[in-house]
Amino acid sequence: MKTIERIVEWLLWESRFMIFAAVVASVIAALVLVLIGTYDIIIVLKHSTHMFSSLEAFEDFHKDAIKHIISAVDVYLIATVLLIFGIGLYELFISKIDYIEEDNKSSRVLEIHSLDQLKEKLAKVIVMVLVVSFFKYAIDFHYDDIKSILFLSIGILLISLSIYFMHKGNEHTSNHK
Repeated sequence: MKTIERIVEWLLWESRFMIFAAVVASVIAALVLVLIGTYDIIIVLKHSTHMFSSLEAFEDFHKDAIKHIISAVDVYLIATVLLIFGIGLYELFISKIDYIEEDNKSSRVLEIHSLDQLKEKLAKVIVMVLVVSFFKYAIDFHYDDIKSILFLSIGILLISLSIYFMHKGNEHTSNHK
């Protein structure tokens, strides 16, 4: 009976390596999104040569450039979420990444020691994705009446409050450490 128990426990422990598929998929998805965001920036650069041909061309380019750049930032932030998620899963389930511990040049943003740390880091980036997405849609929205402007103001207030409380939570956690 002890042998069966040890085999089952060994199988359960080694099953953590199936998470490696999620790690690889997350990192590849992050790479694809970085390429998509970079393509958005390249589109802006390609079209920037025509922006001084007329005032109308400049205004059209200005609107399109802002949309593409905000989309690129949005995509880069989502890629960041996927990268943090993939690296976090690897550190939590597979093995610690020695390069993170040894590297003195970079910040410790990718260093994850617990599931709570992973959730906290993901939540921060996701809030930023939502802020950028809100900004992207706010630019395209037509403010025809006072109700639309009121809704925009309420949206900005709610985003500001979420960022404030997120930073307030960081102060609270850093005071307890």
